[in-house]
Amino acid sequence: MPSQILILDDEKNYLLILDAMLTDAGYAVTPLDDPETGLAYLEESEVDVVITDMKMPKVTGQQVLEFVKKNYAHVPVIIMTAFGSIEGAVEAMRYGAFDYIAKPFANDELLLTVDKAARFAAAQRENIMLRQSLEDRYSQHQIIGRGKAMTRVLELVTKAAPSKSTVLITGESGTGKELIAKAIHYASPRKAGAFVSVNCMALSSGVLESELFGHEKGSFTGAVARKRGRFEMAHGGTIFLDEIGELSADLQVKLLRVLQERKIERVGGGESIEVDIRVLAATNKNLEDAVAAGEFREDLFYRLNVVRLDMPPLRERREDIPILAAHFLERYAAENNKPFKGFSPEAIDYLTAYEWPGNVRQLQNVIERCVVLSSGEVIGVEDLPLEIKDEESQYKSAVDLLPVRINLNETLEKIELALVRRALARSNFVQVKAAEMLGLSKSLLQYKLKKYKLTGH
Repeated sequence: MPSQILILDDEKNYLLILDAMLTDAGYAVTPLDDPETGLAYLEESEVDVVITDMKMPKVTGQQVLEFVKKNYAHVPVIIMTAFGSIEGAVEAMRYGAFDYIAKPFANDELLLTVDKAARFAAAQRENIMLRQSLEDRYSQHQIIGRGKAMTRVLELVTKAAPSKSTVLITGESGTGKELIAKAIHYASPRKAGAFVSVNCMALSSGVLESELFGHEKGSFTGAVARKRGRFEMAHGGTIFLDEIGELSADLQVKLLRVLQERKIERVGGGESIEVDIRVLAATNKNLEDAVAAGEFREDLFYRLNVVRLDMPPLRERREDIPILAAHFLERYAAENNKPFKGFSPEAIDYLTAYEWPGNVRQLQNVIERCVVLSSGEVIGVEDLPLEIKDEESQYKSAVDLLPVRINLNETLEKIELALVRRALARSNFVQVKAAEMLGLSKSLLQYKLKKYKLTGH
């Protein structure tokens, strides 16, 4: 599709010349000698590049520029001006004009300038589409979870997103902490800025410092050029610091300064650089315990822990497992061009009963494996990996989640209570069915309901 060029000039001779020249070059051209009509045209039509004369009656080129930059910031504006008025065009560049052309102009120069503007406009459109795609993909409305646990998380996302406050996202590995961080960013006023993610555990302390803050040329062996750090890259946007509990003591001090002063210094540099950033952090560690053990700075913890989001493990949101499984099945079936229709009821029961120590990430991997290796249209129990359908493996995975030192009687009672509650929920509180699930008589189930003060409905 050819680029759409709008030309505004009260001199009709120039309009005719520009129209013919740019049409021959393959552009779709709309030439108008009335700038007021041109502004109305902008509101109704798709325009890629605006070329406007500087001096026109009623509306000047400067006013056209201001209107476009205010309402269509992605559209480049080229200013045309008489040779003796170039100073005004240069001034327009300061206000955001893409370039200027002096009248009379050389044809090659004009075509080169318009080509650059058209390419810039195409890149801007792609960026806008990509950003919109990311916004849609990471919108909180796209996050799968209809149970109470995830509903609470998403309510907090809605409240926290518009603010500038630092957010600490906690939870086990694989629960979707980065997904929530992206949802906060794309629901915030900073969504047009960059979302920059850094895994603090993936790099050594020295490398991580350079990655976060950048470095000056010659600051260490191998620093052959100046490098911008992730904080600078996130200027105007959001930086997500994953595994924040793994920061060394030195980097904790430097991060604290960034949070307090919004300034950084590159490695090997002495200049303070201001950064406009929002910080989101995540950890699967208990930072309160780390503070008590002297492993994490208390003042940094409080700077990070302004808004707290605790991601529930998958075993605490079992009602979401069938929905998540169906989502991953649809995704991987499409990627592998396989016509899967769903899961057997028995397979869903096994998936829902499993403890999922690896959380959503593990479920995703299991469903991908099933899609790749299964040949039928329905995922059955026989298609599930051994650890999902083997009772011994299920019990072991559950036991592995318990502390080593426990009170056995109290723990067994808690497990029994949880099993009774689950059976009641899955039987829609029909006691006969719940008792059957647990291998109990109805009278023994009623005894346990009384013991644990459960109503049974």
